Amino acid sequence: MIPIPPKNRRSNADMGFQETTAVRTSAHQHDMGMPLSESFKDLCAVAPVLNCHVSGKFTNSQSSFGDYDDEQYKEGRPARAKSLLALDAKGAKIKAVQDGENDIAEIVIVCEPEGTSLQMGGLHPRASLYEKPVNLEAAKTAHAEFRKIMRDNNVRVLTVREILAYGTEEHVGARVELENFATQALTYAMTEGHTEEDLEAEDRYYLSEDYKLKVLEHMSVPQLIDTILINPTVHLAPSYRDTGLTATYSFKPLSNLVYTRDQQITTARGIVMGRLRSPQRNLEVSLMAFCFQKLGLDVLGYIDDPGFLEGGDFVPCTKNLAFIGIGLRSNIEACHQLMKKDWLGYKRVAIVKDEFEQHQDRMHLDCVFGLLSSNTCIMLEEMMGESSPTRRLVDEYVYVAPGEYKLARENVEFSQYLLDNSFNIIPVEPQHQLEYACNILNLGNQRIVSVHPEMARKIVRSPHFTGDVQCIDFSPITSMYGAVHCASQVVRRRPNY
Repeated sequence: MIPIPPKNRRSNADMGFQETTAVRTSAHQHDMGMPLSESFKDLCAVAPVLNCHVSGKFTNSQSSFGDYDDEQYKEGRPARAKSLLALDAKGAKIKAVQDGENDIAEIVIVCEPEGTSLQMGGLHPRASLYEKPVNLEAAKTAHAEFRKIMRDNNVRVLTVREILAYGTEEHVGARVELENFATQALTYAMTEGHTEEDLEAEDRYYLSEDYKLKVLEHMSVPQLIDTILINPTVHLAPSYRDTGLTATYSFKPLSNLVYTRDQQITTARGIVMGRLRSPQRNLEVSLMAFCFQKLGLDVLGYIDDPGFLEGGDFVPCTKNLAFIGIGLRSNIEACHQLMKKDWLGYKRVAIVKDEFEQHQDRMHLDCVFGLLSSNTCIMLEEMMGESSPTRRLVDEYVYVAPGEYKLARENVEFSQYLLDNSFNIIPVEPQHQLEYACNILNLGNQRIVSVHPEMARKIVRSPHFTGDVQCIDFSPITSMYGAVHCASQVVRRRPNY
């Protein structure tokens, strides 16, 4: 592991975040029976202080993090903030923004590989979109090391579970919102071959939304979160004895949520929710949008049918240029939506087309390409050149006006396009690509997290690279078909100057 020089590390005050007290963390964590984690400390430094309606009165937590929708209160709905605002040290709302991947990462969202949903995914790895069988205990250890490295570089690392839990023990509004979201995941249905009419009249209530809400109201917070992540359906049938009902269960677990890159992209304009190719991952998009709402991070919008967009296909370089891969997962319709709705914020957009291969091992652009700086990259060697049977072709669009880009170049071989734009390319061997050598995370200012020791050494030895590399054993996570870029969503970077 190559250490990061102390001069590159910044304090929380330097990064512009308000420090918040630990008072509201300890009660919450102890109520959940959990130790005070580093993730929760990061969350409390970034997330808003929640004001809540308690016993008919609004309470003020001495913070300007949010205000309340009085009309909502009058209508009898749970009081909640219009937007749960996170503030920086100057009192301004923290905005999701990412001009380029060499800018300084400040806030990253991850999902730990733990819980029943991952256990279920591990029962049949291939059907769960995994590459290999998974050892969950080893995966937890590897992911914890990944989070530590980011925190050692002064990145605020927030986990999905703790975002979902945030504020729910202290504030009724936050608790009710989590319960309401859980209704999307928990389904009651009649067993095949039976209809509601087969039930006794008094038993039909137990198939209703009212009964579901009652069940969720009595769950603990960890129960609610696990219910969301296992995404269960309870199949009911009459038993004609005892309680009158019998049940069987099926599940569609969110076993790929460890890869928080895929559900959205963070552009120079903000967050755009994607649309995933695999139907079993649909709930992940809604769940991540719910997390952003809790953090006070605005979502610009959602990709609509017929568009498909997955975050691993988006690699922003600078305000002048962003790369979007299309092929096996993302498509051109999504790119047109991004440009037409002015959700990007880049002068040029290079659409990298995978027209000749579309292989699962290279499903996203970040499987074959990674940015080390604004002018140096790593790239799968065997797809370089006009004669390569797996070459990628680039269509370049140039910004004209809000909602309007024009096609400036078409079908330019990818490596040639990079050379035309004065990039230095460090080639990656085919076997190393299969071992996730391209799937790096740039924490900014050429501070790279890699999962491949040989490629890490090759990067450091390159005369075009002047930064630092930290290499970790991430193999228990890569078994699930992704590495550190896939397993992180950087929602805020600050310019690298």
